[in-house]
Formats: sequence, C-alpha cells, structure tokens
Amino acid sequence: MNRSEIVSRYRDGRRRSRRIFDIPRPEHYYDRPIKLRNPIVFYEGHLPAFNVNTIIKRGLGRDGVDADYELLFERGIDPQDEGGVKSPTDFWPSRQKVQAYGDAADRLIEDALLTAEIDDDYIFTLIEHEFMHQETLLYMMHNMPYENKIEAAPWKAAPPAHPERGREPRRIRIPAGRATLGGAAGAFGWDNEFPAHALDVPAFTIDRDNVTNGEYLEYMNATDAEPPHFWHRQDGRWLYRGMFDLVPLPLDSPVYASYEEAEGFAKWKGQRLPGEPEYHRAAFGTPSGEERAFPWGDEPADRSRGNFAFANWDPVPVGSYPAGASAWGVHDLIGNGWEWTSTPFDGFPGFEPMRTYPVYSSDFFDGQHHVIKGASPATGLPLIRRSFRNWFRPNYPYLYATFRCAS
Repeated sequence: MNRSEIVSRYRDGRRRSRRIFDIPRPEHYYDRPIKLRNPIVFYEGHLPAFNVNTIIKRGLGRDGVDADYELLFERGIDPQDEGGVKSPTDFWPSRQKVQAYGDAADRLIEDALLTAEIDDDYIFTLIEHEFMHQETLLYMMHNMPYENKIEAAPWKAAPPAHPERGREPRRIRIPAGRATLGGAAGAFGWDNEFPAHALDVPAFTIDRDNVTNGEYLEYMNATDAEPPHFWHRQDGRWLYRGMFDLVPLPLDSPVYASYEEAEGFAKWKGQRLPGEPEYHRAAFGTPSGEERAFPWGDEPADRSRGNFAFANWDPVPVGSYPAGASAWGVHDLIGNGWEWTSTPFDGFPGFEPMRTYPVYSSDFFDGQHHVIKGASPATGLPLIRRSFRNWFRPNYPYLYATFRCAS
C-alpha cells in the first residue's frame, strides 16, 4: 500500500469503531456490560491511546497527545473472576473529552503515516488491533439489554445458501499427515504466530459441522447441564439472545459456548475437543499432502466462503457456506464462530516478543487460556489467515466461540 492507501485504511477502521460506539444509548456510555471488562468509555479512549503509544511514542520516539490519557487508557483487564476486577479509575472523563482526544490522536497518527518513516509492522499492528477490538466491543454490546442500545443493520449482509446436507457424512476421517503451524518469516503477524513449524498429526476423526443448538439442547436434557450464556428461557421455551432481538432458538445454528461447556459436551459424547494441530490438519491439509492458505484453497476470503467480516450480527445454520468447506469436506472452519481447541495458549518453540507490542502475548502464557482458531461473524478480513491465533479463559462465556468434537 502507498501512504494514501494506508491512511484510507486507517480511517476506515476508525469509522467502523465509531459506528460500534454509537450502538449504546448515550446514557449507557459508562456501563460495564461485561463485568470482567472495563466500561465502554475505556475502549473509546483505548483505541487512539494505543495508536499513539505504539507509533508515536514507541515507533518514532516522539511525544504523544496527553500523557495522562495515554496511561489511563493503555491496557485492558482480564481477571479470572469478578473479584479480580480492578478499575483503573473511579472517575472517567466525559465522552466529549474522550472523543476530542481521539480526534487529536487521529490527526497526529495520520500526519505520521503520511510523512514519517514508519516500519510496516507498526502500521499493521495499528490496523489489526482496531479490528480485534471491534469484535470484543461487539461482545460487550451483545451483552447489553436491548433497551440500552440502538439497532444497526449488518454492514455486509451475506445471505447463506442453506444447502441440502442429507448425504454428506457427519463425521470425517482425517488420515495422518503434516500440519504447518505459524506464519512465514517476513510476513506480518502477532508474536504468538511465529516461528512456523511443521508437526506430524496422527489420524483422527472430526465432526463435519460445529455442534448445533439442537444437539446441545439434547445434552442439557440428558445431563441437567446449565444453558449457554446466549440462551434465554421464556414461557417454557428456549430463545436465542441475538444482538438486537430475542428469537426462537435456531436449532440448526452453532451453539456459542465456553471451553468448559464445550469440553463437558464432548465428554458426554465419549469424544474430545481437537487440538490446534488437528484443527490445522482438518482446515488446511489435503489428501495430496499439500497445505492450503484457507480451507477452500488459496483464493482470498470473500462473502461466499463464510460468515465473517461483519456479514451478519449472529450465526447462521451450519453448512450454509459450502464454498468454504475444506478439502476433506469439513464445514465452517473459518466463520460463524471461533473454534475452541484443547491446546493451552503458549508461545511456539523459539517464540520472541514483538517489538511493536512486546506484552501482547506473553502475559497470557499462564496455562489459563486456550487457543481458538478460525473466525466469527465479527472477525475482520485482515485477521483471517491460517496462522492467526486467538485465546480466552475456559470459563469466559461472552465470545462468539463454538466447537466440534474429535476422536
């Protein structure tokens, strides 16, 4: 990209974030929709503060806009439970002041992007960080009472195909083979994506589709397990808590569940969750032994391949994007919900912290987070690549994460 294209992409990301911050009604700007996270106001300040701290201060060695704000909004929180929540302040600035700071930060950043010598890694760190927070912000907005937010239409509506599935095998045998994890040297990625390395993966069997709400309902009825966070009981029937409306529980859509809930279901079925190498083998491997950039091949992601990039606010029925299936016939490995794996989040052998954001990953190498792969409806296109890794605590119920079983 040339300089003007970089600034254009930066502005697009900032505009999308502002649209998200307009979802809560103004009187709920200081709400904490997820008690394990900071209030909404923090994140509107965090995004420009992160940009200033990363490019202006760390990358160029210059002064920022407001040192107090750049400290206050520097980092979020990730406590084990609500008892570990520590707010950085008891008195948050007004939204007018936060937005004025953001405008000043944007002017400073855009000037630097146009005129300064900036390493590409800093630029892509800014762009992708914005996308990451757009998704986590939507988790927060999803958790708000409907009367506290203003409905917005999806940004790239993509009607699913709803194909006939009857003759396809429901469980798929993946033969032993190699799986390459990690990104190629020289390409941009976050530090936990490197270095690339190949692993031998024994043969295994994996579900063609993610576990659906209907299947999870059977598990609940058989075991008295608790309902997932996105379900709501009303007048004796189960509903799904969509972004902007309660709807009858879509039995053929993937269940969004925590790792603990996913693991419980898999054990009930006499199976287990796949490991990260098995996910890679099922998603990117082929019978010929070659590996693909995406499950469907090497063509770039587009709206025919899956439910991602803000195509829909909520999940759609499993198997709705047959053009996104892997070489083995496994569906929805990217899109419609992140995929829980049994792999604890850690650095690959030879891990080195990234210079643009040195504490991005290492603080979470604690054995208390699990790797999730793929993408959700709210995952931006720049984050859809084979090497990208996400992670969350096993008891965290708010994210758009589903699962499938393996054995």
